[in-house]
Amino acid sequence: MILGASSFAGSFSEIASELQSVELYMPKLGVYKDSILQKDILESLLDELSTFDLKTSLHAPYFADVPTYPKDVVVDTANMGDREFRLIRDSIGLASRLGSKAIVLHPGRFDNDREASFNRMVSHLKVLASEAEDNGVMLGLENKEGTSSGNLCCNVDELVRAVEAVNSDNLGATFDIGHANLTCGGDSTKLREFARTLAPYVVHVHVHDNGGVWTNEYDGDQHLAPGAGTIDYSVLKELKGYKGIYNMEVFSMEDVRSGKAKIKEALGNK
Repeated sequence: MILGASSFAGSFSEIASELQSVELYMPKLGVYKDSILQKDILESLLDELSTFDLKTSLHAPYFADVPTYPKDVVVDTANMGDREFRLIRDSIGLASRLGSKAIVLHPGRFDNDREASFNRMVSHLKVLASEAEDNGVMLGLENKEGTSSGNLCCNVDELVRAVEAVNSDNLGATFDIGHANLTCGGDSTKLREFARTLAPYVVHVHVHDNGGVWTNEYDGDQHLAPGAGTIDYSVLKELKGYKGIYNMEVFSMEDVRSGKAKIKEALGNK
C-alpha cells in the first residue's frame, strides 16, 4: 500500500514524515505566472523535494470557476487550444522527469450538445495519451462529482466510455471516492457498484470524505479527512489488484494522520 497526500496538505517534510508519496498540485504550487511555467521557481521546489524519499503523482491544471483557483491555469479538456495543451504538456514533462506514478486529469465541460463536448474531450485526450506514451507516463481521468453541474464523466458509465474511447495503454481512470460518494448520493451500495465497475480501469485513487449530499459549500465536495463523513472505506477493497497510490486530498496534516489510520483500517493493514 502506497499512501500519499496532496501538496496543499503540508510541507514536503511533514508529508514525508507520515507518508510515502506526495501529489504535486500544479495549479497551486506557485510555479505559473500568466500561464507560463516559471522554471526557476520550479527548480527550487524540485531541489527541496529531492531531499526527501517521496514517490510522486501530479494533478494537472483543470477547470474551476471559483475565486481561489488561478485563472491563468484553467483547462477544460473538452475545449482546448494551444495554451491548454501547453499546460498539460508541462505536467507530462515533469512527471516523466520525476518518474511519477500518475497524472490526474479532469474531464471536460459540456454545453448544449453533450455528445459533441464528449467527443471533443476524447479527441483531445487521444493527443495527450499519445504524448504520455512518448514520455513513459500514465494519465488518470478523474470522475467528477454529480452534485456539480456541467461536468462530464460524473457517472461511472460515461467515465468508462471515455477511457475505452481513447483506447490507450497510457490513459486509465483516477477513482475519486469523495466525488463518487456525492454522485451516488451517499448510498454505500451504489458507491460499491461504482467502484466495482471502474476497478479494471483504475490507475490512481483520490481519498477524501463528505456527507454525500449537495451543500452551498463546494457543492458538497468538502474534502474532509477520511472517516469524517459518510463513506464506508471498505469499498476500497473493490479495487481488486490495485497497487498504486491512495492519495489523500485533504487540507491539513491532522487530517492526513487520521485519514491514514482510517484507510489502513479499511484495507486491513494496521
